[in-house]
Amino acid sequence: MDDVFCKIVTGELPSEVEYRDDDVLVIKDIHPQAPVHLLIMPIRHYEGLADCVKTEPELMGKLFTVVREMAIKFQLDKGYRLILNEGDHGGKLVPHLHIHLLGGKALGTKIIK
Repeated sequence: MDDVFCKIVTGELPSEVEYRDDDVLVIKDIHPQAPVHLLIMPIRHYEGLADCVKTEPELMGKLFTVVREMAIKFQLDKGYRLILNEGDHGGKLVPHLHIHLLGGKALGTKIIK
């Protein structure tokens, strides 16, 4: 695929990498919405949640395991928010499965302004 995250995975585009293994990449968001704003994504391209769950459901578990590891690494013991945008109405901008991890301050209860 040719999306921006695939280009980051292959090294075509630079990014601030916080974690990488054979299956998962974690980078800092370039437009952070909180003091900690990470993007957790599979190395392999999956356009969306349904695509990944159908073909490789165990990878979803690994993504959430890495979320927890990042929460510990960044000392988010007071809490954090996970966001997974799906489709146009969900606000998805990059067609590559990814989870936003936000924390480092009180985020409040509202998700939509």
